[in-house]
Amino acid sequence: MKGGARVVWVIGEKGMLGTEVSLALEKAEIEHIGSDLDVDITNGAALNAFAEGKAIKWMVNCAAYTAVDRAEDESELCRRLNVDGAAEVAKLAGRVGARLIHVSTDYVFDGNGRRPYTEDDETNPTGVYGRTKRDGELEVLKNCKNSYILRSSWLYGKYGNNFVHTMIKLMQKQDIISVVNDQQGSPTWAHDFAQLIIMLIKKEHKSDGTLYGIYHFCNGGGVSRYDFAKEIYKQSRELGILTKECTITPCATEGYPAKARRPAYSCLDHTKIKTALNIKVSDWNVSLRTFLSIGNYNNI
Repeated sequence: MKGGARVVWVIGEKGMLGTEVSLALEKAEIEHIGSDLDVDITNGAALNAFAEGKAIKWMVNCAAYTAVDRAEDESELCRRLNVDGAAEVAKLAGRVGARLIHVSTDYVFDGNGRRPYTEDDETNPTGVYGRTKRDGELEVLKNCKNSYILRSSWLYGKYGNNFVHTMIKLMQKQDIISVVNDQQGSPTWAHDFAQLIIMLIKKEHKSDGTLYGIYHFCNGGGVSRYDFAKEIYKQSRELGILTKECTITPCATEGYPAKARRPAYSCLDHTKIKTALNIKVSDWNVSLRTFLSIGNYNNI
């Protein structure tokens, strides 16, 4: 078996992050399997059937209901996937003795802070999506003692819709676009997040379980949506991705009414994970340039 006795099950393998994790596992020569809509995570029997006969040592749960606005109208479905699904995955991990990595979000906080949130800060989600992700975290902690909860923010990547893809599409088509200037966070490249997961899987784990728990990971620094868009434009022009000019103007969140409130501030402090794994974290603008320079924009 390549990569040692680590059979990793990637749940939600066809999403933006799940795809990155699967590719990273393949590159690291770690044996892995995957599931997506073919296995209902809210159905314990379905999860058991898929796991039967497989020597699963790790489970990486990238599956979630992430349509933030639609969640306000589909709260029951959102809760089934983000809470009940998380609980069933954690129960199975506990039964088979697997370690679990569960992906969560900055939306567990209300966004009223003025400094990067730490893992010890009190959660206070304001919408259905954030509440279900917070409740899903609690289910994971309750049902699987050997678990990591990894919170991130403003994920973007090659696979799936995200802010970077949307901005470049708009910049290609329009002469002027408006972007909100009163929401601040830490953009995070899904590739960097997947590499973190690989590091966790490879790390030697102490039998006393002191490493498990909640961690934050995002690329370094904070930026407004407006300034993020300006940097996307600047780098895309420099790299020849965009050949036409586009003016980017700032606006307030109120100018784009939405059913779900967005956190005004959602930067995450990642000191804990940097210390635990002894890693350096790239600044958001550095990772953005790498993302754009290696041709990821071809999928846009």
